[in-house]
Amino acid sequence: MKAFQTTTWLAGAVLAGLAACGAPQPPAPEESPAAGPLAFERLAPLAPPHGLAAPFAGVSDGALLVAGGANFPDRPPWQGGTKVWHDAVFALRAPHAAWEQAGRLPRPLAYGASVSWNNAVLCFGGSDARRHYADAFALSLEHGVLRTRALPPLPAPCANMAWAMAGSTLYLAGGLAAPEATNCLPLFWSLDLARPGRGWNILDPGPVPPRMLAVAGARDAEFFLFSGVALVPGPEGRPRREYLRDAWRYSPAGGWTRLPDLPRAAAAAPSPAPFHQGRFLIFSGDDGARLGFEPPEAHPGFPRDALAYLPATGQWRAAGPVPFSLATVPVVSWGERLVIPGGETRPGIRSTEVWTFSTRNQQSLP
Repeated sequence: MKAFQTTTWLAGAVLAGLAACGAPQPPAPEESPAAGPLAFERLAPLAPPHGLAAPFAGVSDGALLVAGGANFPDRPPWQGGTKVWHDAVFALRAPHAAWEQAGRLPRPLAYGASVSWNNAVLCFGGSDARRHYADAFALSLEHGVLRTRALPPLPAPCANMAWAMAGSTLYLAGGLAAPEATNCLPLFWSLDLARPGRGWNILDPGPVPPRMLAVAGARDAEFFLFSGVALVPGPEGRPRREYLRDAWRYSPAGGWTRLPDLPRAAAAAPSPAPFHQGRFLIFSGDDGARLGFEPPEAHPGFPRDALAYLPATGQWRAAGPVPFSLATVPVVSWGERLVIPGGETRPGIRSTEVWTFSTRNQQSLP
């Protein structure tokens, strides 16, 4: 398979083209001036032709791994399409290479948490079409062969949680216990990956309202939680989504502190939110403004902008436009790149695009 040629997308130029004709345009030339400060480029598209939402992702043996995920391969949900969970594991061994299938997961799985640790991709929880899981396992490439080993399982089944690593400590927050759940879990768990044999710690969720599809981040020993979705009673006993704009910081020494609200909701935005140039960056995500949009095939997608939170000042700022509309996708640190592989571009529609953002040579953010 021929390697895919990367192309730099300068966010302001892309959005100008989209606005001009209302349709996706080819990448702008690299010499085009950028209206915004964030420069992204595209890597080879994911192998599944219909894209993937909520896969596990991380780095092992220098390769980027993307595992599992879910999509609607036959037709979109509003046309009666059925969501399908996948078990394939794909590897990208270099930024300018092509994706290869490296193996398979123990079962089709998506909507869990994943982190890179000790040359492996650690995967926690998640769901398939029938249930949510407490399983945890590590994926690693060893001499080109994908290996799987068990990890301490979660205290209970969970999917759609938020997660981030603070040092060697993995934090998980929120989520759902089962596909039919009508309430979000008020959970807050941690696992010291340097001492996994000690098992999971069940921590106090404090005053944080239960939620799913939140965005998490970490800085030094502190854990941050942004936005997400709460489930509240709706008509005929069915849960209704309430989009949240609140933000929180957890310190092992001081507990939970409420932070200033986000300018808009950013549920299921690519997560964990990267910390760059002294601020957390939250790209796109679902603001809830077009919930139930009709007709669904005309949904314009999620917001194409980035938010920046500055812990030092407690301020939120606009961080410029981004060239994609994405939710339910992890962010992976890969060398000097941050990678966003796939995701959901609008309800029911997945992306094959793989976006990367260099942590070097970026213009100063506003």
